[in-house]
Amino acid sequence: MEDITSILPAVAILIPLLASILILITGRYENLRESVTIVAAVAMLGSVLAMLPTVLQGNRITLLIIPMVPGGDFALKVDAFGMVFALVAAVLWLINSLYAIGYMRGLKEHAQTRFFFCMAVAIAAAIGIAFSANLLTLFIFYEILTIITYPLVVHIETPEAMKAGRKYLAYLLVGGIFLLAAVVLTYMLTGATAFVPGGFLEGTGSPLVLQVLFLLFMVGFVKAAWMPLHAWLPAAMIAPTPVSAFLHAVAVVTAGVFGIVRIAGWVYGMDLMAALGLGTLLAVIASFTIIVASLFALTEDNLKRRLAYSTVSQLSYILLGVSMLSIAGMTGAMAHIPIHAFLKITLFFVAGAIIVSAGRESISDMKGLYQKMPVTVVMFSAAAIGICGLPPLAGIISKIYLAIGAVEGGVPILLIVIIASAVLNAAYFLPIIYTMIMEKPEREDALNGVSEPPLTMLVPIVLTATISLLIFFFPTMPFLDLIEIAIGEISGGMVP
Repeated sequence: MEDITSILPAVAILIPLLASILILITGRYENLRESVTIVAAVAMLGSVLAMLPTVLQGNRITLLIIPMVPGGDFALKVDAFGMVFALVAAVLWLINSLYAIGYMRGLKEHAQTRFFFCMAVAIAAAIGIAFSANLLTLFIFYEILTIITYPLVVHIETPEAMKAGRKYLAYLLVGGIFLLAAVVLTYMLTGATAFVPGGFLEGTGSPLVLQVLFLLFMVGFVKAAWMPLHAWLPAAMIAPTPVSAFLHAVAVVTAGVFGIVRIAGWVYGMDLMAALGLGTLLAVIASFTIIVASLFALTEDNLKRRLAYSTVSQLSYILLGVSMLSIAGMTGAMAHIPIHAFLKITLFFVAGAIIVSAGRESISDMKGLYQKMPVTVVMFSAAAIGICGLPPLAGIISKIYLAIGAVEGGVPILLIVIIASAVLNAAYFLPIIYTMIMEKPEREDALNGVSEPPLTMLVPIVLTATISLLIFFFPTMPFLDLIEIAIGEISGGMVP
């Protein structure tokens, strides 16, 4: 394994930043503005894919951008785990951009130039998080992501949206303060911030100090939406559906869980996590969030809010996997990042398609939609079944790893949590499918004017569902191969 210097990590970030400027310049010409978005998304995906062979060979790509302080430069490093997040974000930005064009045009949304501008800057920040070489760089991109997504959350500018935006900023900016405190304390303890496979905190502070530091990191990564620090996420569902999809699958929430995994494997290390009892802490937080968020989802009639609580629950699977401190558990945690992303974005795409083509947001109003939107409803059903962990969608892969991790780690209670969650997943998803397919509208004319969404929305729905199917049948390329490399880097101290 070797470090290879290249400008490609910076190119991947600069492409959407340059596109954001061009979007502002071409904003009065929607076809040109949207063409810039798509071309930039393709170019950024190409730049990420160009680095993939090097990373799959077990090498890392590095780039020093600005020397700042000893042990804390503004620098980029592309490793296997970062590539998992970056690849997911790059693929889904392209698909989400296609979808957003159909959605924003279909509803004749205002301020579309601002919308596409903020999305471009946000994806640049997400890629920056994925490729951060150290805590300082990650913190900078993490806070940029918070600020630039605020206009997306409040896009419709109603009083309700502005209230949701204030909650969004309150949670995430306060979380940023805790994250900064954690970065500063880490630097004070070690004089370093660079991510090291297996961690670098061993022997640097008392157990109490290191436990407090971990709590600072956990609150700092509030984007992970673990309970009780989750309320900002359901509130943010007031945003346009492409934003909801972006928050849940592409960038924001995924950035939170990515950060926690990065801290566990590359700052603390599994041996130190075990010695400090932090696995138990994570297990309690994750188990509570998984079950309680699923119960909240059962009570929601608004489809997007039900999906939001599903995300709160599902992404804590990643924390649960980390808590097992085992190879199988950590593999399941990392695998759940791309698997959940493709499944959940499909569900949000369908929710937006129903808003555009049927004008419905409440599940109780979706009776019989299959009659007019068969492809859309089938894709929703497939993705929902995948989230429940049933084949032939990819959701079963990460859940099998997590189940193995629970058994091998000698914590059967976590297996019970996984099984209970699967039952609750079915309890809040299957009634939606039943309503759309089996129930009849209360009025004969209730479905008049309803049809499949425009192709710019329908194609992304089919595409993300198909990718989830392909991951099931061909799991080794490229995500699990990357995860295997990442696990190899940090495997010291983990239970086989």
